[in-house]
Amino acid sequence: MPPTKLAIVGVGKIVRDQHLPAIAADPDFELIATASRHGTVDGIPAFKSIEEMLESVPGIEAVSLCMPPQYRYQAAHVALSAGKHVFLEKPPGATLSEVQDLARLAEAKGVSLFASWHSRYAPAVEAARQFLASTQIESVHVNWKEDVRHWHPNQEWIWQAGGLGVFDPGINALSIVTHVLPRAIFLTGATLEFPENRDAPIAADLVFADSTGLGVRAEFDWRQTGKQSWDIVAKTAAGEMVLSEGGAKLSIDGKIVHEEPEREYPSLYHRFSEIVRAGTSDVDLAPLTHVADAFMLGRRKFVDAFYD
Repeated sequence: MPPTKLAIVGVGKIVRDQHLPAIAADPDFELIATASRHGTVDGIPAFKSIEEMLESVPGIEAVSLCMPPQYRYQAAHVALSAGKHVFLEKPPGATLSEVQDLARLAEAKGVSLFASWHSRYAPAVEAARQFLASTQIESVHVNWKEDVRHWHPNQEWIWQAGGLGVFDPGINALSIVTHVLPRAIFLTGATLEFPENRDAPIAADLVFADSTGLGVRAEFDWRQTGKQSWDIVAKTAAGEMVLSEGGAKLSIDGKIVHEEPEREYPSLYHRFSEIVRAGTSDVDLAPLTHVADAFMLGRRKFVDAFYD
């Protein structure tokens, strides 16, 4: 089959680091246009808005939306209404209700909508899921701590309402946890730390349970310098499982049992191609639901002001 003609909206760091290399290596897609307020891609027609782009380039079949989540709904609605398949960067939107509305629109238009959770495609995640399905889980602890100044320098949108703050990386952990655990979990308590000069949290401590009483604790922090921590530790009847480096390595009782090179975004585009060709959608809102629950149920604690 010929490649799907693809456009990107929002040409920023994540596009240059991940999307462009993945698309270039995937024969199922051909990048033919971009729309962005500032960014462009060499050799590709560039426009300032999605409306201008769709009007000027009628051959577009699918659109990857990579702008901040606060601005994604309108662009997604425009693309879906025009009959285009849509790839949503994570998180899929600023609210649950807007993504649910997009899912209904995609179904009505007969096009595919993909809520992409890239961390689920980390190399050792599937191995972790299979291991946890084979044993009794006693407890789970998530330690997801990194340096916001390194990963998001001078990005004001992440501190605005709807930008998620520390949940921008933390939702990656939640996307893995909701995929690898055999039963659904629900939030029972949370503390969110807000810098006194910001509208989004810099740290979060979350407590979950499942229907059997299994305890899951997740600690997120954006103030960690030095070595970054992206670990999920599960104590089980078959030993201690550590899914480390954001899902890249799996160890059981200190022995590495699974490790492969990272291919998250190539895997995302492979999955997007699958659903486009099958005429289906893939919109799992579990990770975003847990973030929404944290804002609803969490106790707010104000901490020192944060400056880049």
